[in-house]
Amino acid sequence: MKLLLASQSPRRKELLSSLGFDFEVVKIDCEEIVPDHIKVGESAAYLSELKAEAFRKLEEGEVLLTADTVVAINNQFLGKPKNEEDAKAMLQMLSGKTHQVYTGITIKTLDKTITQTDVAEVEFDEITNDEIAYYIQHYKPFDKAGSYGIQEWLGMAKIKKMNGSFYTIMGLPTHLVYKILKEI
Repeated sequence: MKLLLASQSPRRKELLSSLGFDFEVVKIDCEEIVPDHIKVGESAAYLSELKAEAFRKLEEGEVLLTADTVVAINNQFLGKPKNEEDAKAMLQMLSGKTHQVYTGITIKTLDKTITQTDVAEVEFDEITNDEIAYYIQHYKPFDKAGSYGIQEWLGMAKIKKMNGSFYTIMGLPTHLVYKILKEI
């Protein structure tokens, strides 16, 4: 099996490597737009499948892994922030509240496609504007859904409670990936 990881995320690369898999990183050019009729809870799986479909035809023995993470609060989709103001607005929205993190994965071979989503809930303590400014300035969360990384300062300092997989929140439900890849 030749595993192809279609992600530029350093976190996904680290997690897949830590699971013990050898893989090659590939790039997919795909416009990540979620149609209005897709529910928030289905959007991560939708985007993951969209990426898998945009990849070239697989060859015998190749296995493609794509993933997408979506943060949602009150059924509102929070993607990656466009700029500092967008990041600040997202973090203010998450402050003191519980939100959901959905990570969808698609594992595709020459003859089948498997897509699954895992969800986790995260509750933040109140985050002051000074703390938000500090976090954005020092951690530049512009490549992260919802404007934060659980493994960074904000996650350590402000997550009050979580229900679900830490790794799903980080961007790759490792338990699902491992199980599916072992079955292929």
